[in-house]
This record gives sequence, structure tokens and C-alpha cells, in this order.
Amino acid sequence: MKAVVIVGGGFTGAAIAYHLDRLAPGAASIVVVEPRSSLGGGLAYSTADPAHRINVPASRMSLDPDEPLQFDVWLDFTSALRDDPQARLPDGRAFPRRGAFGRYVQEKLGPALEAGRIIHKRAKVLAIDSQPNGYAIELSTGETIHCDMAVIATTHPAPTPPAPLSQALADDPRFIPDSNAPHALDGVRTYDRVLVVGAGLTMADIVASLDRRGHRGPITALSRRGQLPAQHPPAASPNFGDFVTAPATTIRQLVRAVRAAVAEAEAEGLPWQCVFDALRNQGRGIWTALEPGERRKMARRLRPFWDARRFRIAPQVQDALEKRRREGAFESLAGSIRQAKPESAAIAVDIRLRGLGQAVSRDIDAVVVATGPAHRDVLCSQPYLNRLEVDGLVSLDAVGLGLATDIRGRAIGEAGKAIDTLLIGGPLARGTFGELMGLPEVSRHAVDIAREIAASIKTDDRTAPKRLLALTA
Repeated sequence: MKAVVIVGGGFTGAAIAYHLDRLAPGAASIVVVEPRSSLGGGLAYSTADPAHRINVPASRMSLDPDEPLQFDVWLDFTSALRDDPQARLPDGRAFPRRGAFGRYVQEKLGPALEAGRIIHKRAKVLAIDSQPNGYAIELSTGETIHCDMAVIATTHPAPTPPAPLSQALADDPRFIPDSNAPHALDGVRTYDRVLVVGAGLTMADIVASLDRRGHRGPITALSRRGQLPAQHPPAASPNFGDFVTAPATTIRQLVRAVRAAVAEAEAEGLPWQCVFDALRNQGRGIWTALEPGERRKMARRLRPFWDARRFRIAPQVQDALEKRRREGAFESLAGSIRQAKPESAAIAVDIRLRGLGQAVSRDIDAVVVATGPAHRDVLCSQPYLNRLEVDGLVSLDAVGLGLATDIRGRAIGEAGKAIDTLLIGGPLARGTFGELMGLPEVSRHAVDIAREIAASIKTDDRTAPKRLLALTA
């Protein structure tokens, strides 16, 4: 029996374990290392804040891509929405609280966990050392797990605050550098003037959370381009557009194709969102058709515009945002922070407005950073990743979105060599596969990683003796 350790038990790690257990029953001892009390929740789906909702309809979220309605069916079967009447819209689409999805994944893993086919080690990984026959993985509990194959399925690094903020406000309690940290918003008072640095989905979650808590002060969302997340169409629409039969090889060609598809869709009475849904589903084919230089251009120039349209707000969260706007308690600015000066009564923040060459000042009571993951900081975000880099087993991808992998998901180490026994799962492999941020795409990718592991196990079983999982204190 081969020993496989998955580092990270959020949705990515849980999905890989789930599919590996199904694809190679009895052939692998599967250990998932995750410090949280349950598997499948991770940063996104372990939240207990009722204002946090999934951002795509439940009918498009499933642990099993072959059963795309699995979560939606589970919601009805378990009556999970009994205490959440706002979750389901009149047209039938459901946007439940994120915690419900975490419970669904945990329940689906339940039989394998109870039977011991999947083992949950509640710990953090401190170090991964390469050995002749696999890896020795040191845990925060003092244990060391010896395994044949390892999968890195951890989340993105935390956001990196803009330098003027981190330098001026590092120790100021009014500065919240990571809104995802437990109880991050607890210190925000009812009428505090809040500056949110970033204008994506996390910003929208912050506004919804503050509104639910009874916050009534003004909120300013600041981002470089001032783009807010798009809304979902008023009703479900089919995907529209074919971008892989004759794929674009440059971003210029791709932009033209997208604009043409949007115009064609609108001529047929379809919303632009159905074109972007088609782009998501065809993301891997679109991405792999681009040369590395074009991928870098796309990540640098187009990603902000793509993210603003691809990452859409749940209607309930959108309602909270619009409510604050109607009350005159929400504004969005495009610009950057020039200076932040902490004073006793408030934090004086100077903002340079984009394209206007002028500055505005705001007196702020709380500054919250929501700029998104610091992709290029991934190797220094975890000590074990830094150790793997030093040992030549992992490297940054050429695009700047995460870790380098080959098309099979194997980590690319020193001198461009793929490591057969070390795989990268989920969004950290985005540089190779393109669209790997949304749950439907991550779910399909988890199946691919599980298949790669299962195929490797079957090949090794024909050529090498079996090893058992060894645990040493």
C-alpha cells in the first residue's frame, strides 16, 4: 500500500483525497494534514459569518464533476436552508452561506474518514524532507510522517499590505492587514469610518459583514482601477462562445474573440456573463494555446479586468452593497495610497486618484486590507515551501501566479525537472492551467491530480515492493 500525504485540507485537499479514495480503493493510505477541525472547509468554507455566501449558484458547485447538482441536491435532502430563507432566489438558484458548503464536503468524506481510508492529521506542516524512497513530513504535533508521494494543496498566501500602510500602521490596532483572520472585524465600531484597500469579492464580504453587525459608518473601497465585482445575470443563462476549436494565440486575438462573442450573445438576447462562463469552462484550452510571453502579458494586463467580471457577487451580498450606496455610506475610488499618518483621533490617509494627478484625504478609523493573495510571496509564506525551494524541489511559475508544475500537475524543481512524487493541487497551479480559482475548475483539477496519483501507484505496484505508512514520534 502506498502512502500519500496531502498538505492542506481545504476544498482542494479534501477533493483530491475524496477522488483518490474512489479511484484507487485500498491501494493508498491517504493522510490529509489540516490544522482545522474538519476537512473541506478551508479558509473560504469554514467561515461562520452568515453574511458570507458562495459566489456562484449551488447548482454549479460540486465535489464530483460527474454529479454537478450534488450540492444543490444535498441542500434539499438535508434541509440545510431551513434557517436561511434568503438563500434561494425566486428563479430557483441558491446562494447559501459558505459554511453550508463546508459541511457538505465534510459529510461526503465522512464514510472514508470513519473507515480509516482517509486519515485527518490535525496539525501544521513544519518541514518536508526528500528521502530516497519518498518524503519525511514533520508536523507541529511532533510527529513525522513518512510517505511515498506528497501533494501540496495549501491556500494562497495572505495579502501584502501596501508599503505606506505597513510602514506607518504596523502596530496600530486600527489596522487590519488580513480580513480573513479570525475576529478580524471585531474591533470596528458602529460609526467608524472604514477604508477597505481592495475592491474585489473580499471587499464585498467585508461590507456585508459590517452591515450585518450593524455598522453604519461610511466605507471607502480603494483599488488601482476602481472596478467593483460584477453581478450575476437576473436568471440562469447557457454558456455562449467557442474559444478552443480555433484558439487565440495572442491576447490581442483573444480580446477580439471575446468582444465578438459578447456582441453576438447580446444580439441573441443573452447577457455578457454567459460568454465569461464559457471562457471559464474552456480556460485550460485557452491558456495552453498561449505562448509563455502571452500568458505573462495576460496576467499583467488583463487579469484585473477578467477578475472583475469573472468573480461575481452573490445577489444577497450585492444587495448589502447597494443598500450602503443608497444610504450614502459607500464610495469606490480608483487610486493608490500616498501616505498614512496615525493620529490620536483618526488615521489621516492621502490618496492619489488614478489618472487625475490629484489627491484626496480621508480621516479613517479603521483600515482593512483586502488586496487579494500575494502570489509571488508563496515560497516564503510557509517554512516548508521555502525549504522545498532550497532543496530544489519547487519553484515559482513563470507567470507569477503560484508554483511551477507540468501539465500532469507534477512540481517543477531545479533546472526545470518535474518531480514524479511531488504534485501541486488547486489554485497554486494556476500558472500552468490558467483558470483554477473557481470551485468548478478546482473540482475538475482535483480529479486529474487523483488520477495522476492513482496511475503512479498502479505503475509502481508492478515494479516495486509495497510500503506501509510509518508514523514516528
